[in-house]
Amino acid sequence: MGLWDRVRPRPGAGPRRASAEDTEYLRAWTAARVGVEAYVEPRTMVTETTVVLVAQDGEWTRRRVNGPAAARKLAHSLRIPVYDVQVLGYPRRMRDYDARQRVLRDRDRRRDLGGP
Repeated sequence: MGLWDRVRPRPGAGPRRASAEDTEYLRAWTAARVGVEAYVEPRTMVTETTVVLVAQDGEWTRRRVNGPAAARKLAHSLRIPVYDVQVLGYPRRMRDYDARQRVLRDRDRRRDLGGP
């Protein structure tokens, strides 16, 4: 195998497409939480279109979907609102949730090290 064989993409290789497991995970995640909304993220050079689900408390998850239309269809079937993240941005509660989780992780880390 030559040097260029390692860096050159294989024919047909590209970003991984969404799977049935991705869709089932999103359905289960939504069913287990309250006030979930969907935010569609555009395709990039590295990833296919993704959808970020954000619960009422700010907890969130992200999975691949097979395009914006599939994301909207999934959100419709789940009876949740769907937004384009490029237009609306991410909700503040998502950032607040991440900040709270960071504080909790830091506190647990200090406790594990014998700190206050």
